[in-house]
Amino acid sequence: MRPENLQPSPRSVIRGIVENQPEDASYEEIMRELAFERMVERGLQDVRANRVVSNNDAAQKIRSWRN
Repeated sequence: MRPENLQPSPRSVIRGIVENQPEDASYEEIMRELAFERMVERGLQDVRANRVVSNNDAAQKIRSWRN
């Protein structure tokens, strides 16, 4: 049994995503939804851990690659 303050298990997240797809969803569509969920969660974890870069810093770094 998981304490209430913890994140849901990956298995329960996956199950929820799959169950929320339409019956005619393709394998590729389901996989895309699973990947999207994971990317969003990783981004939120980065924000919580303060692993972020400002838009200005990112733009400056990208400009430096073009030179």
